[in-house]
Amino acid sequence: MIEAANRIKNVEEYYFSKKLAEVRSIDTPEWRVINLGIGSPDQMPAANAIDALITSAKNPANHGYQNYKGIPQLRNGIADFYQNTYGVTLNTETEILPLMGSKEGIMHIMMAFVNEGDEVLIPDPGYPTYASVAKLVGAKTSTYAMKEELGWGIDLEELRKRDLSKVKVMWVNFPHMPTGRIASRAELKELVDLARKHQFLIVNDNPYSLILNNHPLSILSIEGAADVALELNSLSKSHNMAGWRIGWVAGNPQYIDAVLRVKSNMDSGMFLGLQHAAVEALQSGTEWFTQLNTIYQKRKDAACRILDELGCAYSKEQSGLFVWAKAPDHIQDVEKWIDEILYGTHVFITPGFIFGEAGRKHIRISLCATEEKLNEARERIKEFVSKKNSPEKKPVSI
Repeated sequence: MIEAANRIKNVEEYYFSKKLAEVRSIDTPEWRVINLGIGSPDQMPAANAIDALITSAKNPANHGYQNYKGIPQLRNGIADFYQNTYGVTLNTETEILPLMGSKEGIMHIMMAFVNEGDEVLIPDPGYPTYASVAKLVGAKTSTYAMKEELGWGIDLEELRKRDLSKVKVMWVNFPHMPTGRIASRAELKELVDLARKHQFLIVNDNPYSLILNNHPLSILSIEGAADVALELNSLSKSHNMAGWRIGWVAGNPQYIDAVLRVKSNMDSGMFLGLQHAAVEALQSGTEWFTQLNTIYQKRKDAACRILDELGCAYSKEQSGLFVWAKAPDHIQDVEKWIDEILYGTHVFITPGFIFGEAGRKHIRISLCATEEKLNEARERIKEFVSKKNSPEKKPVSI
């Protein structure tokens, strides 16, 4: 056997890649698994986006390679979206680079800016891919604390006291996944000032800003951010287009050019039909998002009722596609508890440990299931908890 490269020796297979295979293995027609784990929107994209894809795909001239920077109409659509949503003006020629989903942008940015041995700051808790990609490029990962006592805000005082001289990139993610934390302008300004002082790149991963959030905010709207910041965004969460893989990175022209030099060696442009669809999706107005968030709010209320059955503590002031909660004090091993729930109820909930050490006592419920499914999950869990607490049975030690 040919030995795998050293760079993957410390990189585990993505948790959901393995866990969802296990979940599927116990799913039966008689007892379906209710998956409340992954954040894959289950609702339809805008009808005009689907129509645009079909029309474009039927044109024989639209199936060839495309420009690495995307068609002008798409970049114009992104620029209009940023102006209307965040009050940010972007140059369509130099400050926007469409991506095949924002996840690939994480790798492209790291390859463009991080040398082996450079330090990369990642949030704890936070999206696991930040750490995985840092390891793949040979960087040194260093976590910074998102503290529960600060409402899952960044402990900026602690961060300022650290030696940041070797930091090359800092990943931030507001609205934050998994905690649902919404950053204020003042918090983002402090982060931008810190990046300017220590001369590192700060990247805000911003796919959740339109989900259950009345005040969308871009880091690019912060004074001084143009010198030190990039922002990733996508249509995956906000426009129900996760499987379409349409995203972008925006910011300083020199930084965008560096990312383009990586990207242009990794793919051959986005399918034109997807770009035409994205142009239409980006024109979705306030009414479309109001209807979307009305559904998510009902689902959030249903998810909170599940957490009440489990005895979890949580804040209702969360944005995004998830509800983050703390397990009851008597639960010592949350991963084992989640597996007990999975096998006892066929309801899958994400354990918080996958997002970092700070999430070890927490769980996350996705809102990407219908209200009916969430209510069914609650009934299963209610019955499970009732049986578990029945005096006829010996208590099970977790």
